[in-house]
Amino acid sequence: MPSPIISAVDVVKRYGTNLVLDRATFDVLPGVTGLLGANGAGKTTLLGLLLGLHRADGGRLEVLGRDPRSGGAEVRARIGYAPEHHNLPPDLPANDFVQHLAEVHGLPVSEATARASDALWFVGMGEERNRPIGTLSTGQRQRVKLAMAIAHDPDLVLLDEPTDGLDPTQRETMLDLIRRLSSDFGMSVLLSSHLLDEVERTCRDVVILADGTVRATGSIDELRGVGRGVTIDVDSGVGELAADLTRRGAEVVLDGNRLIVTPPTGGSAAPIDLHRICRDAVADLGIPLRRLQNRTVSLEDVFLEVQ
Repeated sequence: MPSPIISAVDVVKRYGTNLVLDRATFDVLPGVTGLLGANGAGKTTLLGLLLGLHRADGGRLEVLGRDPRSGGAEVRARIGYAPEHHNLPPDLPANDFVQHLAEVHGLPVSEATARASDALWFVGMGEERNRPIGTLSTGQRQRVKLAMAIAHDPDLVLLDEPTDGLDPTQRETMLDLIRRLSSDFGMSVLLSSHLLDEVERTCRDVVILADGTVRATGSIDELRGVGRGVTIDVDSGVGELAADLTRRGAEVVLDGNRLIVTPPTGGSAAPIDLHRICRDAVADLGIPLRRLQNRTVSLEDVFLEVQ
C-alpha cells in the first residue's frame, strides 16, 4: 500500500459559529481522487486548508508528508492549483500568466518560459498562447488554469470544478487531460466536483463530503460493491429461489424478478462461492435463468445512500 499524499485526522474548520468541516478524517493515495460533494459541502474550504491558506481549528492535516501551514512555500512548491473562479488578468497573454505562476513556484525565468509553453501546448492552447486571457472563451480559460497548475511539474494537482462552464465535448477533453496527468506524468490529482459521472469516469478513489463531514472514502470499486454479491434475473420462482438461497447461507433482497444475493454479514464467502451457490440453487429448482452477474451499484447510489 503506497503512503498517502494527503492525510487528515479529525480536521475541524469554523468560520465564526459556522462549522464548515466537522472532524474530517481520510487519506488520499497517489493517483486521481475525486473530492465529491454538493455545493456548500466544504470542498473549497478543504482545498484552502491543503494549500495552507487557512488554519484548521482542530485535528491533524498532512500534505506530501508536511503540515501545509508550517511547511509553507516548500509544500506549495510541490502543489499545483486551479481555482473554480475565472478571475484571471484579462489583459495579460496566457503564456505570460502561466510563466509568471511558474516563477512564483520557484522556477528560474528561462525554465519557467519553456515550461509555460510546454504546458499550454499540452492543454491544447499552444496556438492561442499569446492571446490576452480576456479574449478567451470559458473553455480556453479552463485550459489556461490547468496549464498554470502543472507548469512547474508538481507532485500534487488540486483542481476545483475544472469542467465548470464547459460543453460535453470540452468536458470530455478536460477529463482526458486530467487522466493523462496521472498516467503519463505521474502527478497525483485531487479533483473537486459535484458531478458524479465525471468523478466516476475519471477517478480511482473518492472522498465524499456532506455537511462538512466525510461520509465515505476509498476506492470507487469498493464503494460500489464490485466483487461483493451477485444479481440473478429469472422469469418465475423468485420466492422459491430466495428461500433456497437463504437456506444455503446467503442474504437475499428481492427487486421484482431480480434477486440481489450477498454473503452473510460478517461472513467470508468469496464472490466465486456465491456464483456456485446461485448456480446450484437455480439448477436444483429447475428455474429458467436469464442473467447471473456480479453485483455493482452506481456512484450515484453510493452518494445518495451516505447523504
